[in-house]
Amino acid sequence: MDTLEKSPEPAWSAIADHFLPPESTLSMEPCRLDQITERKRASSPFQTVLLFRRAFIFSGATLLTIAGGYEMYRVVKVGGVTVLEVMLLAFFLILLAWVAFSFMSALAGFFVLLTRHQGGLKIDRDGPLPQLSSRTAMLLPTYNEDPHDLMARLRAMYESVAATGNDAQFDWFLLSDTTDPDTWVREEVAFIALRRACGADRLYYRHRSDNTARKSGNIAEWVRRFGAAYDHMIVLDADSLMAGDTIVRLARTMENYPDVALIQTQPVIVNARSLFSRLQQFAGRVYGPIVAAGNAWWHGPESNYWGHNAIIRVRAFAEEAGLPELRGRQPFGGHILSHDFVEAALMRRAGWAVYMAPELGGSFEEVPPSILDFAARDRRWCQGNLQHIAVLRARGLHWVSRIHLLTGIGSYVTAPMWLIFLILGLLISLQANFIRPEYFPKGFSLFPTWPQQDPVLAAWVFAATMGLLVLPKLLAYLALISHREDRTSFSGSIRVFGGILSETLLSALIAPSMMIFQSKAVAEILLGRDAGWQVQHRSGGEVARHEIYRKLAVPTLCGVLMGLSAFAVSIPLLLWMSPVIVGLVLAIPLGLLISRQSRAAGLFATPEDNRPPPVVLRANELTASARIQVTGALQQLRQDAEMLKYHLNLLPRISHLKLRQIDVPLATARAKIDQCETFEEAVDWLDKTEIRAVLNNAVALQCVLELRSTGDGG
Repeated sequence: MDTLEKSPEPAWSAIADHFLPPESTLSMEPCRLDQITERKRASSPFQTVLLFRRAFIFSGATLLTIAGGYEMYRVVKVGGVTVLEVMLLAFFLILLAWVAFSFMSALAGFFVLLTRHQGGLKIDRDGPLPQLSSRTAMLLPTYNEDPHDLMARLRAMYESVAATGNDAQFDWFLLSDTTDPDTWVREEVAFIALRRACGADRLYYRHRSDNTARKSGNIAEWVRRFGAAYDHMIVLDADSLMAGDTIVRLARTMENYPDVALIQTQPVIVNARSLFSRLQQFAGRVYGPIVAAGNAWWHGPESNYWGHNAIIRVRAFAEEAGLPELRGRQPFGGHILSHDFVEAALMRRAGWAVYMAPELGGSFEEVPPSILDFAARDRRWCQGNLQHIAVLRARGLHWVSRIHLLTGIGSYVTAPMWLIFLILGLLISLQANFIRPEYFPKGFSLFPTWPQQDPVLAAWVFAATMGLLVLPKLLAYLALISHREDRTSFSGSIRVFGGILSETLLSALIAPSMMIFQSKAVAEILLGRDAGWQVQHRSGGEVARHEIYRKLAVPTLCGVLMGLSAFAVSIPLLLWMSPVIVGLVLAIPLGLLISRQSRAAGLFATPEDNRPPPVVLRANELTASARIQVTGALQQLRQDAEMLKYHLNLLPRISHLKLRQIDVPLATARAKIDQCETFEEAVDWLDKTEIRAVLNNAVALQCVLELRSTGDGG
């Protein structure tokens, strides 16, 4: 088989001359959240049906919340309602509403999957592939990712699209925001190898040095420079994979629906190698369809955007989705981190339709391999979603778009709310056992008021709440086994049921630690701590033991304190809270267990494990091929004259430099270079920030490369 290195040998300078297409500029200005530009509303053929569907979701969630809230009130009203019990009831109502809303959406998804009637857009999934007339750009933003794995996935998708016969309608852009200098040069070397291997001139690479607005700024910069040449763009993540026929069918659907601005696919998790990632992969594959089908059923043309594996109409995006910089200091101010929700809301505000297509397969992604990596990514998402508080008050947003923003906020705010709910329960129990009751609190009374609850009714309320959480899993199982093809792809219904039981148990043990991590993240953000922009770990090696010990110590301590507090009250209370306490106390050994690499999927095998799709199989094959060895950024450019020429051609042309725009790392690097006698001395002395500045400046780069080597003599 070919590897990324094997190729004909064209001149590198010839390749370098075509690393970007001619610019085709398109205006994209930041929008105003306080102003509306009126547009023609996108027509929807089933507005009445949508009203019914949404009434079903919200009325069902409201009734469940009222019923559960009333029963909870009956639990705490015995002996009078104290201040702590009022707070407990308030938190319970909010959390129950959150659970009920999710349950109703899953219930709708269950019936959708049973009937196989999605509604919404008509996407031909099984017919012959069409020939496209539109042009689509495939955008792959990257930030300090492994270049070899990145090019493997990019090549697999490129070849898959080429096999459809529509490859002439697609251009591919690797949009680098990489800051690590060694990774930057490795990207360039690997990209050259990719172009050689594919023998194509529709593969392009651009490195951005300023990283303004992170991923959203990366995409916006491409739109302004090249967007006018394309009808659509498909935005990917560094771990994304999409099959060629899926990409082509998405583009044809956009051709058929000129009022649609965005179609979001449902990515399926693949390539899980640790127990933690296998849990995520299994859960997403079994429960994901019912959730996605339910959401698409009532969202209609007001669906959401998840930032990747989606096709977007370039003109709609450029006109309406320019993101403003939020007022105030970070973490709430500045550039919007969770840009996708906001971009979808802004395009819908202008009348463009946004759809989800959960029935269309061939869309894949990966997940972090450990709970610590997952929590680190979650911390950044938490900050971005909390920024949506400032976007909620934007004028003209569709009310469903506001629901999406609220859902994103709630997915993190509910974690500290659950924690506070548990603490309130403990405080009420401690109060009842250790604090003397207040006798005759109001006027004359023959008996004191004791804080009390009805334990039997409390058990029923707890069971009903847990039922709303667990029942969607059973509905997903029933929907899966009701179709022979799905049942067979999972290797049988009994095996899937065993996987669901195991996943439910392990997830219940993991959930308390995630609650602590998310609560800590919310607290840090409220205190003004910025998450920064960290490199994501994909499918690398296992997490160091000392990291697990250090970062899971806080959940463990919380579990010990909760356990001691519950034991101080009574053994029944300890047993009542044991699911949470056990998960927290066992956080460290559980973290060690689920972070280990595992070859066999076992009960958690998914159809993509049993029979990998061709694009996934090809990407994994290319990933396993020999890697190109790069000694270091400056060393590689010094020893490879052709690569140096290519790198210099990649640098942006700077016509002038304002005195006020002094590049401090570059100035420091120049001062160090002037004092060095050898190349090796300069390499040892310059730090990564300074090497990056040198790589961005042709003059400084030539200066350091012209230094003599210690092996030259003299």
